[in-house]
Amino acid sequence: MQATSYTFDPETRSGSVLLDDGTPMPFDSAAFDAGGLLLLRSGQRVRIETQGEGEQRRITLITLQTL
Repeated sequence: MQATSYTFDPETRSGSVLLDDGTPMPFDSAAFDAGGLLLLRSGQRVRIETQGEGEQRRITLITLQTL
């Protein structure tokens, strides 16, 4: 699934993305670390993997979107 980076705190390595429908979704340091990224800027297109459904859905991986 694709999204757009919205917020990122380099100290905690957590932040949030905006899904393509505009819904914000947070991610934690485990999801950030799983993608191997060092930094994330607001507005970057990212690829995310999620787990769970509804209120329990969470991001498990975040990486940069490449063509």
